[in-house]
Order: sequence, then C-alpha cells, then structure tokens
Amino acid sequence: MQLLHRDAILKKSGFLLCLSLAALVTTAGSLASAHTSEPHAKKAGPVVKEQKDWGIAGDAKSVSRTINLSMGDNMRFSPDRIDVRQGETIRFVVKNSGKLLHEIVIGNKKDLDEHAALMVKFPAMEHDEPYMAHVAAGKSSELVWTFNRPGSFDFACLIAGHYQAGMVGRIHVTGQ
Repeated sequence: MQLLHRDAILKKSGFLLCLSLAALVTTAGSLASAHTSEPHAKKAGPVVKEQKDWGIAGDAKSVSRTINLSMGDNMRFSPDRIDVRQGETIRFVVKNSGKLLHEIVIGNKKDLDEHAALMVKFPAMEHDEPYMAHVAAGKSSELVWTFNRPGSFDFACLIAGHYQAGMVGRIHVTGQ
C-alpha cells in the first residue's frame, strides 16, 4: 500500500515538474522572441508630442528642410555637427551604411548618459520615442523634430558599446 502511495506521489510530482518546465520554456521563448526579432520596431499609431528640453516631435507637413545623416560601423555620424534655427522642423533621413544595427537619439548629455547606461545593462530593451530612429544595417529611416528651444543638444547611438566608442554628434539651435 505504501509503495502504491509513493508511486502516485512520484508520478504527480513528475507531472507537475513537466508542466512547470513547459511553462518556463514557453515564457522564455516568448521573451526571447520579443527581444531578438525586431526590438526597435516603430509602433503604429499617433506620435506622442511631449515637450523636451531639445524640442518636440514635428509634423511632416511642417518640415523646413531635410538633413541627410549617415552612420556606420566606424561608430561615427556624418555630419556630426548640425546647425538649425529655433522654430525649424527638420526631417532627418538617417542611412545606416554599416553591417550592425545603429540608432540616432536626440537629447541632452545627461539624458543620453542615463539611457546609454541602461542600454549597457539591458541591451535588448525596447524603446520608441519620436526623438529616436533605429536603423537596420543597410537601411534608412526618418525622424522629424521641431527645435523650438535654443541651445546645444546632442545626438548619439545608444546601442550598447556604440556611445562609449564615441558615436555622438552635436546640434546647435540658434535663437530667433
């Protein structure tokens, strides 16, 4: 009788262990695919317009001029210095000439430093803001931004290691 009871407990424990492992594998697989397929894909829907120190999301119909930017595996942007006038809405056409994923994120030094530190800890973290564009190898993307405040601001690739390698640039916004 005791032997039958022990066998039933072992079968039940084995069944529960299998269920637990199956749930763990399914969850891990879902998390992995969420972070490896296209972690920086643009989300559908309207752009959230939030005033930042360096400006606000722009409307394509209000673009004053277009600036072409290239970035590559040499961890540099070209050009890496941009001058705009306060009030201009700029369309950045960003071309990734490299073989690695790159991005452009506009901000101030403090915010870029903080975001870069997070990217080192969580390299596959998902983020999508109107002041950033993620560009796959050999592809192009666009970013439309209105510079409604004067000052000097930065842009960078915050992919883990790229910022630390010097993949940065500067935007100077001249007041009206």
